[in-house]
Amino acid sequence: MSRLGNVGARLYRGDIGYDFVGKRKFWYGVSILITITAIVGLVVRGLNMGIEFEGGAVLTTPKTTASVQHTTEVVEKDSGRQAIVQQLGNGGMRIQIAGLDTAKSTDVKESIAKELKVDPNRIDTQLVGPSWGEQIANKAWQGLGIFMVLVVIYLAIAFEWRMALAALIALIHDITITVGVYSLVGFEVTPGTVIGLLTILGYSLYDTVVVFDSLRESNRGVTKQTRYTYSEVANRSINSTLVRSINTTVVALLPVAGLLFIGGGLLGGGMLNDIALSLFVGLAAGAYSSIFIATPLVADFKERQPEMKALARRVRAKRLKNEDRETSGEDEPEDGQPDGFEGPGDGGVPVLDGSAPAAAGAGVVGPRGGSETSGSRGQRRQPPSRNRSRNRPSGKRR
Repeated sequence: MSRLGNVGARLYRGDIGYDFVGKRKFWYGVSILITITAIVGLVVRGLNMGIEFEGGAVLTTPKTTASVQHTTEVVEKDSGRQAIVQQLGNGGMRIQIAGLDTAKSTDVKESIAKELKVDPNRIDTQLVGPSWGEQIANKAWQGLGIFMVLVVIYLAIAFEWRMALAALIALIHDITITVGVYSLVGFEVTPGTVIGLLTILGYSLYDTVVVFDSLRESNRGVTKQTRYTYSEVANRSINSTLVRSINTTVVALLPVAGLLFIGGGLLGGGMLNDIALSLFVGLAAGAYSSIFIATPLVADFKERQPEMKALARRVRAKRLKNEDRETSGEDEPEDGQPDGFEGPGDGGVPVLDGSAPAAAGAGVVGPRGGSETSGSRGQRRQPPSRNRSRNRPSGKRR
């Protein structure tokens, strides 16, 4: 087994783990700081809206020897407006000029053909009206709103409303960070950006639902035992699915990083930049929020319930009692946890103190704290009969 696989197995069994829920206030602070930075960047710098949203002209030239800088200077001089010039893979240029009408675009086209020494009939011109971009923006907002409503309804039915609320907060967190990064980097917002934003919503929910499913399975009968609080069970659920979340996120990020840094950065992919950046930031933010935001929020919501508060008091009281017994040297009595409660991972209760189960062959820790072997699973050692004489050998009495 690889080192990562060994770590994952130990996390799943509860041999090791990080206290995500216990340190949630720190991670809440980190998330709030990142979100505030994204919002400030969005307010101060704004979004660089593409031609599809503002309206204007898009001119595509055939192969030319002119540089991007020279083409930009020529276009801005002739049009009197700011232009965005991108070099295409075939050696041509893609020129975007916002707010350019039909009459002015013809003059600019003739001037560009003359300066770049290309045939004006080979320059493709597309005019985009601002109303079309407004329709795209409205459809995007409608799609986002419908998606949010459906997600909340589904999670409330499949899990519970507290998990649905936590997942919604995590989604808003991911979208805010992604849009803020777009503002800070200065990338152009195009329909590809909208596609990327809507795509990351599903990826953002994936890890969250995986952790929620593990948490739902592990907290069955949690109020009928006195070993662990709800927050401790939730923390074990995160650790048991941590490696799975990391693996799926890394595998998803690798091709997206190829699109962003190689396809868009080195090869000048144009719209590839817009889609890849939103996917890259959204996937990373989604994996972060499912671990550090969504599940700790569920634990916060659940710990406010009266039955969970009562459970926490019973757990603390029992632990204090056990500490007193250890101090006085008394044997710890057999725990009264019901067999129906199973923690996440290996089917037993969570082991949050870092103690590892016994090695194979020596038995594994059973649900009542005893030792079970493969040949005697489900059996317990019975105490000797109290009616038996101490000095008389076992057997039939005379």
